[in-house]
Amino acid sequence: MAEYLDQNEIQNLLRSHVPDIDEIIVEYVQGYLNDAAAAIALSGERDASEDPVEDLIKPMLEDAASDERKVVTLCEKFSQMLTKVEQQANPQKRSAISKLAAPVNMAAQLAQIDKAAKAQAGTTDLAHAKGRTVASQVDVKKLRKAEARIAAKIEKRGVKSSRYEASKLIDENPLDDDDLLMRVNPILDYTLSRDKIKDVKLDGFDISYAGKRILTNSSVHLVYGRRYGLIGRNGIGKSTLLRNIAHRELAVPTYISILFVEQEMIGDDTPAIRSVLKADIFREQLLRDEAAINEELKKLDAPSPLDERGEVMSKHEIDAKKNEMGDRLNGIMTKLTEIESDKAEAKAGEILNGLGFSALDFQRPTRSFSGGWRMRLSLARALFCRPDLLLLDEPTNMLDIPAVVWLERYLKTWTSTLLVVSHDREFLDEVATDIVHQHSEQLDQYRGNFQSFWSTREERRKNQMREYESQMQQRAHLQDFIDRWRYNANRAAQAQMKIKILEKMPELEKPEDDKIVTFSFPDPESISPPVLYMVDLTFSYSEERKILDKVNIDMQMDARVAIVGPNGAGKTTLLKLLIGTLEPTSGVVHRHGRLRIAYFSQHHVDQLDLKLTAVGHLKKMYPGNTDEEYRRHLGCFGISGMTGLQEISTLSGGQKSRVTFAGLAVQQPHFLVLDEPTNHLDMESMDALTNALKLFKGGVVLVSHDERFIDSVCTEMWVCADQKVTKFAGEGIKDYKKMICPPEEA
Repeated sequence: MAEYLDQNEIQNLLRSHVPDIDEIIVEYVQGYLNDAAAAIALSGERDASEDPVEDLIKPMLEDAASDERKVVTLCEKFSQMLTKVEQQANPQKRSAISKLAAPVNMAAQLAQIDKAAKAQAGTTDLAHAKGRTVASQVDVKKLRKAEARIAAKIEKRGVKSSRYEASKLIDENPLDDDDLLMRVNPILDYTLSRDKIKDVKLDGFDISYAGKRILTNSSVHLVYGRRYGLIGRNGIGKSTLLRNIAHRELAVPTYISILFVEQEMIGDDTPAIRSVLKADIFREQLLRDEAAINEELKKLDAPSPLDERGEVMSKHEIDAKKNEMGDRLNGIMTKLTEIESDKAEAKAGEILNGLGFSALDFQRPTRSFSGGWRMRLSLARALFCRPDLLLLDEPTNMLDIPAVVWLERYLKTWTSTLLVVSHDREFLDEVATDIVHQHSEQLDQYRGNFQSFWSTREERRKNQMREYESQMQQRAHLQDFIDRWRYNANRAAQAQMKIKILEKMPELEKPEDDKIVTFSFPDPESISPPVLYMVDLTFSYSEERKILDKVNIDMQMDARVAIVGPNGAGKTTLLKLLIGTLEPTSGVVHRHGRLRIAYFSQHHVDQLDLKLTAVGHLKKMYPGNTDEEYRRHLGCFGISGMTGLQEISTLSGGQKSRVTFAGLAVQQPHFLVLDEPTNHLDMESMDALTNALKLFKGGVVLVSHDERFIDSVCTEMWVCADQKVTKFAGEGIKDYKKMICPPEEA
């Protein structure tokens, strides 16, 4: 690409005004200015809606320079360069006075500049050619947006630039858990904010994701100490809302600490309990400072200690230094006492034990745990930290029934603010004090748990519908009067009055009807018994690790079986033995010769090719049908229209589950074997799945922690524990829950 500006001149100006500027920023500014000049040369004028120097280059240079006056002078010279290019491209622009292409809101611009100056951007490492690493205060989010605008303009204008390159600042590796926690919560000493008001009030905000509007002019008010359940349909944007709050893209005060449990922690050699303790970064810093001071005091007690200059310290200097160290140590010990540091390990152990970790697991390295268990570790770290605002996204998905019960009881004693996404009605009834309902790009808040919300919402909707219908009748009556008498001399004044009434009347929107979600599995042809059974089955992963011993079961086409038991007892192993993925160590597994089994794995998302569309995935996994046939199967599970042609990576967790269910339907199975099928599904989808399984003419075997789902679908329960599988003699899942988790004494 031709150089419209003298690159050496730009470099010399930068070096003279900002002597310590990094080479990466120099190259970036050169390319950015040259591309802006190329755009001006092609269009003949500058874009009045934005200023490349003021919008991006000036804030970047202010972060890199110590003298703001030199930055202002430098930016003026850059602007003059672009003006000169504009005058050369369009001689008519040489007049000193020109008419603005659009009105300029100076107050808004000043507010924006003030906001940018006050923003506390996170540090991003700049890798230099010399291998030196420094901290940059460039706002990566704004930079990424600017880069996207530039790329779009270049593509639109057909400018093929070989020199311009997107900033290396936005190509950073993802931060680990501790670094992200520090980035989001800049105030390390959380004891300083204990007396502050920690309510979170967000008004009039918009959120979009992947070009889709999630929320419009929405508001939410989270009162400190209350527990909010966030509910809404799959794909409505609940996780996106949590992510925006967690990353402070919405205006949450910085003294309010936030922690979002979104994904499993990264595994390493750190023991499990140590990884939980490390989550309290303030405590860890205090302990490091304490150790450093004690080490320094030891040096002072040695014979002839040296000072920083390498000279032997006098007794007076030693005493003064010890007093200084002692005062610092007293302050640290006071803080450690205040945060109850001595009880930290016991507290971490209690949390890990409640989430299903054994005492032996405490010392296992985190990398030795599976993804589901590392997700539990992430949850344990969050509960241990006790942030002011805890955000949880489907926390019960990876938990068994005892762990769910423990989490319910633990969260009921939570003293800070909790915002949790969950589709488990029983969990929300136990935990939530308020419900936030996300729908129609809006957020509605309700006091009370889910059961209270369900009854209140229906009553509110009826009232809104009555109010809407009443206004529609009133509008129709006024409009009828206006149309009849508007041009009548005797009634014209009255008609004008009615017009004013109609104009001032607020427009009410009709309450939207709940979308009915239906799932449907094709009915299989009948096959004669015996269909599926096990005889004296034993399975071991190794000689020392026997999972199942002498298991005998028999299932027919009308089976509706729920398998329950503690994590690690072998429930998923039993399912894999049923479908033939695993072979028994001894014993027999018999499957009818014509039996087709479809299996839903709790890790089904890992088996999806996220770059394919839903239709493309089915075509790849189950070839032989037409696109229309695949789309029909997807439509049976609510993946219709353009959703079936979107990349799977853009779908929500619930929508990905629906794609997997469609894959089961394509197989036309006699038996459905489902491992935690309700994970990620919204409540409407769970009801639809429940009804579909009730109508399905084949057999169903499932593992689930959802009480309502098990009660609605299954007619019998098998308990997998102590290497055995036995039929539960009680009345249902509630009896089993009471047996393994007795109610707390009042």
